[in-house]
Amino acid sequence: MTPSPKTEVVRARIDGVIKHDAEEILAALGMNMSDAIRIFLHQLVVRHEFPVELKAPNATTRQAMNAPGEGSFESVDELFDDALK
Repeated sequence: MTPSPKTEVVRARIDGVIKHDAEEILAALGMNMSDAIRIFLHQLVVRHEFPVELKAPNATTRQAMNAPGEGSFESVDELFDDALK
C-alpha cells in the first residue's frame, strides 16, 4: 500500500459522552481521534479483518451479566472504588 496525501474525510455520529471519554483516553496516550481512526482503518486494511475481537456473549454469560448478586455495583466508579480499597 503506497502512502498518499490525507485528503479524504470520514464523518460519524456518536454519543457525546462516548466521544468525550474516548478523547480523554486518547489524549492520555498522546493521540487524538483522527490518529485513532487512522490506526483502526490501517489495521483493518493490513489484517483484512476487523482489528478488534468482537464476541456475542452466550446464554450463560448473559444470565450472569444480568443477575444481581454479591459484588454487584451500581456504576463503574463504584466498582473501582471498591477494588482500589
